[in-house]
Amino acid sequence: MALSNKELDQILHIISSETSLSSNLDAIALSFHKDFNRSEHFKVGMALITLLQNKDLLERPAERIAALYLLFEMYRSESFSVNPFAPLFHSLVQESNTNSNSKVSPEVFFISLITSPSARDIFKMNPNQIIRAAQECTTKPDFRHLRFTSPHNGKCNAKITSGTSAIIPDSENEDKSVTEQKDVVLSLVSGSHAPSLSTFEPAFVRPPPPLHEDSSELLWLNPNSSEYTFEWEPLFVSNNTTEMEIRKLIGKALKGTLPQQQQNFIREEINKNPKMIYHIGLTPSKLPALVESNCKIALEVLLHLSQSNQLTEYFTVLVNMELSVHSMEVMNELLGRVVLPPEYIHHYITKCITHCENCKDRLIQHRFVRLVCVFLSSLIRNNIIDVKDLFIEVQAFCIDFSRIREAAGLFRLLKQMDNGGTELAS
Repeated sequence: MALSNKELDQILHIISSETSLSSNLDAIALSFHKDFNRSEHFKVGMALITLLQNKDLLERPAERIAALYLLFEMYRSESFSVNPFAPLFHSLVQESNTNSNSKVSPEVFFISLITSPSARDIFKMNPNQIIRAAQECTTKPDFRHLRFTSPHNGKCNAKITSGTSAIIPDSENEDKSVTEQKDVVLSLVSGSHAPSLSTFEPAFVRPPPPLHEDSSELLWLNPNSSEYTFEWEPLFVSNNTTEMEIRKLIGKALKGTLPQQQQNFIREEINKNPKMIYHIGLTPSKLPALVESNCKIALEVLLHLSQSNQLTEYFTVLVNMELSVHSMEVMNELLGRVVLPPEYIHHYITKCITHCENCKDRLIQHRFVRLVCVFLSSLIRNNIIDVKDLFIEVQAFCIDFSRIREAAGLFRLLKQMDNGGTELAS
């Protein structure tokens, strides 16, 4: 989760260039958010922590102030106590408290400013101005009002608190050119195998536990005899063979119409063993293909699923599939033999009406209108639906296609029911 060379270059430019250090903190934040999105904030923060913890990598106080500000800015919208990099701020404050020197370090002074209630005014200052203000400060800031996260909590603690960092500060601190300093930082912090991600951890000795010996424990016996007798179960093999054959035929039925003999064979076997439908590979998503190719087999499967809690999934697919003659045939047969929730039936009727209204081909449109009218008449005559729930919608459909004989007949049927007729013409 380390930065690439290009990303680290961008960060170093933001916190180290003279242009950035002479700009106020808001301008530095704007430049940062322009180059990095929120998903990259954490890995940027890990790189900044490495630079701040090794002063020879980031020597100038102004650069360190800019780096600290970015750690604060990345989670500025959240409470400071939950900032995953708050342990670093905490360690800097603790180091200042244990230091007998009366002077306040610029980093600690800056932390006191950004965590104060009037922090908004600070963001108009640049890092150099903050350093000068820290030099003029004579009293140590009071951090008793500030709540830091425990060093044992937070997202970055796995890298910060476990083991010892693999990067050791340069004690000689020789003067290096800007290019040499940059090359050192790139080699330590960037890349997929960056040393900044490694730690020296203690090796924990984990000896294997001794075997448990118990005289009452059962022993595994290996038979010495090479003579074995196999018992054959013909019924198991027979059922399995039939099921495999049905599965293969269903696979063919999804691609095209089966001969009548094979259709009859599938229906007979399903009637003999209804539980077979759960093992033949017919999922709800495959139902539309079966309806279009072999609607009678699809109907047989749905009828046997009527007592199962899986019927809802299959019926939802059936209701929402593209309208066709075969799907309407299956729906009509199914509604005549299985009680289905009214909301599904109403949704299907609305879909049928909408399909007729949106059909562009006039001949196909008239054909579907006739089919839908016959379908609706059958549902009304058999009391499968309460026409009052869809009276206005069906009546408008009949008026729109009143020139079609079946639509006119359906309209008369609606009027007869609306007038309280009890005997319907057959």
